[in-house]
Formats: sequence, C-alpha cells, structure tokens
Amino acid sequence: MVKLVIFDWDGTLFDSIDKICLSMLEAGLNVGAPLKTKDDIKNIIGLSLDKAVHTVWPECSPQMQNDIIEHYKTLYVASDQVPPLAYPGVMNVLDKFHAAGVKMAVATGKSRRGLNRVMSLTNTNNYFLTSRCADEAVSKPDPLMLNQILAELDILPEHAIMIGDTEYDLNMATNAGMKSIGVTYGAHQEERLRACQPHAIINDFNQLSNILGL
Repeated sequence: MVKLVIFDWDGTLFDSIDKICLSMLEAGLNVGAPLKTKDDIKNIIGLSLDKAVHTVWPECSPQMQNDIIEHYKTLYVASDQVPPLAYPGVMNVLDKFHAAGVKMAVATGKSRRGLNRVMSLTNTNNYFLTSRCADEAVSKPDPLMLNQILAELDILPEHAIMIGDTEYDLNMATNAGMKSIGVTYGAHQEERLRACQPHAIINDFNQLSNILGL
C-alpha cells in the first residue's frame, strides 16, 4: 500500500535538462576547463552540485571546480526565470493525486534556494508536504534525503515509493529500503534504469496512476 509518493524534480517532473547542460558547459568554458559534452552533463544530473562538477571535471583543481560551480549558479539562475515545462501528464497526475489526498514529497539534487525558486515559478508548492535538497543532506544515491522525509512524515519505507529519471534516484530508493519507478524520458537511458531493478519503468507519466492504483 503506497502512502507516500516521492518525486525527483529535474528530468522527472519538469524538463530542465537542456538548461542544466548548457549552463554547466558554459561555466566550464568560462573558467577554461577541458571541453565536455552534453552527455557528460546528463550523466551527473541528480547529483549534488559539488559532486557533479567533480565527476565531470576530476582533472581540475579544487579551486577550478569551485569556480565552475559559482559560474554555473549565476548562469543557471539567469536562465531559470521562465517557468520550465512540465512533462506530458505530470500536472494531470499531480492534480489527481492531490485531490485524492495522496501524500507527495520531493527529493532533489537542486539546492533549497533553487527548488524554492522553481516551485514558485511553477505554482507547485501546495502539492508537496515536504522536500529535501542536496544542500540539506548527502548527495544521491545516499538514502539520507529519503530517510529524513520518511521520519518527518512518520511513514515506513515499504509504504513509500520513489519516482525518478536517473540511476541515482533508483539506487537511493533501494538504499532506503524503498521501491522505485523509473521514467525513460529524462537524463538516463532505459538500460541504466533497468539495471537498478525498479518496481516499474514508464515512458508516460500518466501510467503512474494505474501502476500505483491511485
């Protein structure tokens, strides 16, 4: 019985992947870091910012990595003033779950400041009882974010499920003793998601209602 549905944000609910990739690549160029590709950036979407930059540019000094982070923050905020588009079916499902009294939360690699900004832009604050961000816990796939949410809402892991588009989301759920569902339209390819052995894989967000029986 599912009492709580926890969502990743970027690449799962809203399409911000291009913004993230372009901002990160430009940040690297601005500080003279080695050239990377969009696929390099897509690979780290979902991680905390410091871990993401270190993963993409392990050859750079800590100071250059920090410079990339600061440039990225500036570039991403500048590009994030227009509300991102929800993936097809997302708002319908959120409306349906909210009307039915389903408890929902967010566990994201975004910062608290970033999540608050984008929730305000998309008018989605009222859907979620709580949320955890990368600067409030440990980066995915560590289960701390999920453990904190479960403790706050007093829900057992077997009564919750994590929805995400990356192996970091699905492995985080496994590490928390929780089931997961992968979405195929986000950052990671379907084969990577299946390797994490989620409860289900979906390519249309509307499928979520039937799978969860909600």
